[in-house]
Amino acid sequence: MSGNDVSDWWSTAIIDMEPGRIHLRGHPIEELIGKLTLPETIWLMTRGETPEEGQARLLEAALVAAVDHGPQAPSIAAARMAVTCGLPLNNAMASAVNMLGDVHGGAGEQAVEFLDGIARTASSGTGLAQAASEGIDNWQHARNAFVPGFGHRFHTPSDPRAPRLLSLVDSAAESGVVTGQYAHAGRAVEDELHRRKGKPVPMNIDGATAVIFAELGFAPPLARGLFCLSRSVGILAHAWEQMQQGGRNKGPTPPEYRWSYTGPRPNT
Repeated sequence: MSGNDVSDWWSTAIIDMEPGRIHLRGHPIEELIGKLTLPETIWLMTRGETPEEGQARLLEAALVAAVDHGPQAPSIAAARMAVTCGLPLNNAMASAVNMLGDVHGGAGEQAVEFLDGIARTASSGTGLAQAASEGIDNWQHARNAFVPGFGHRFHTPSDPRAPRLLSLVDSAAESGVVTGQYAHAGRAVEDELHRRKGKPVPMNIDGATAVIFAELGFAPPLARGLFCLSRSVGILAHAWEQMQQGGRNKGPTPPEYRWSYTGPRPNT
């Protein structure tokens, strides 16, 4: 194998490094340290450029909003159980992040995809209300009855995080930081779901953060990755707390609670 073959085995535009030198996206690391915030660095690493201040603040707000949702969340529970099984923090965090699939953790990605379709339809000349109605129909026909990013099984009548995030999007739109088209699309979906259900079905955290990620131009799969980064903060906090509390080999329920056995029973 020639030298070029070896150097071309992996190719990346993210980092250039040799002894004594580290460049991220063309920027010497020493010029970034102490200058960029973590959200700005996430943007640089995933997008190849640094964000404007207003964009970075909006991204940071979305990341802060989704850090935790309690031990009843499967990912958080997994982290705490892993610790009681003797695993260190990194293994507990990995166990938890691996729980973030399509059902638990994937709604944000799906909501970006869903809202993007509505925004595109509306921008082609279709009225926003009609675009929202068609978008809901298309999603439910192709995917499932659950409209991603709307309604919450625990937070009723509304998720307390969503209104705050949407107000920040509105302010950013007024300042020209974002267009506001995805916030409009989300609210059109709220109106249509209210009309169909006969009761409010407001945006939840997944819908509100999806609005922000879409407004900022992040691709749908990156929305899930960003959620994983955000929720990792809560996962770390819970895993560390469980370490301080102790406990050994804790399962999902206390030992005195038994499961429902539905298999065959021996003849008596």
